[in-house]
Amino acid sequence: MAEALQNADDSATESQGSTADDIASQSGDPNFMTSLARGLAVIQAFSQQRRLMSISQISQKTGIPRAAVRRCLYTLAKLGFVAAEDGRNFALRPRILSLGHAYLASTPLAKAAQPVLRHVSNALNESSSIAILDGDEILYIARASTSRIMTIDLDIGSRLPASSTSMGRVLLSGLPAEEMSAYLDRVKLVQYTPNTLITREKLAAELAKVKSQGYSVIDQELEIGLRSIAVPILSQSGKVVAAINVGVQAARVSVAEMETRVLPVLREAAEELSLLVA
Repeated sequence: MAEALQNADDSATESQGSTADDIASQSGDPNFMTSLARGLAVIQAFSQQRRLMSISQISQKTGIPRAAVRRCLYTLAKLGFVAAEDGRNFALRPRILSLGHAYLASTPLAKAAQPVLRHVSNALNESSSIAILDGDEILYIARASTSRIMTIDLDIGSRLPASSTSMGRVLLSGLPAEEMSAYLDRVKLVQYTPNTLITREKLAAELAKVKSQGYSVIDQELEIGLRSIAVPILSQSGKVVAAINVGVQAARVSVAEMETRVLPVLREAAEELSLLVA
């Protein structure tokens, strides 16, 4: 899974290479703070696979000039958000968690999800997670892990490509038609395993299937040996606002068992969590 995550991160790097262009495109807006946008882009350049980064690496990943990256890092270091123990390679400091905590603390779903996830994990003896759609990726906002040894290493704040994950496909299937079409036009599909869907036509067909049946199964598309199943968490108006999933080792649990044993537990949990979403 580490290799899959690295490939996903590299793929995201390509899309983030347009960060500087995205910022520059706002230059005509007098209310747009370029320096703030650059600082946020620098923070987002760090990832699980790239915990230590030099000024040059951040500049290459974001497209922001080295001098501007240096000023952003200097400011962030003064505020306690980053540090460079060796004077060259920077890393995020624990204080950065305060930025995400404000969101998690104000989101009923993220706050209330943990007991529900623990119930799902205890009932199935498998890991369970909740994620939202953030751009073309899923963002984990809650997770309950079991003691089983798995190669996947995920936690709150982790990101994965929406196109090759069960939660991602559930979330994508809930997009309005125009947004779905725009996503399919821009997405860069990466083949993580021989099972990965790598054509827009096949992905579009799979998303239509997910929308129709109300759940998604990923069978070793992101990592060989890993299967997952996800269902949507709906708002009171019926909008897909998040997804909940369970991941299993393919050698232990078949797709048929996931649909007969795991799916009902997930759907019950999703219904309970939907009561918390306006």
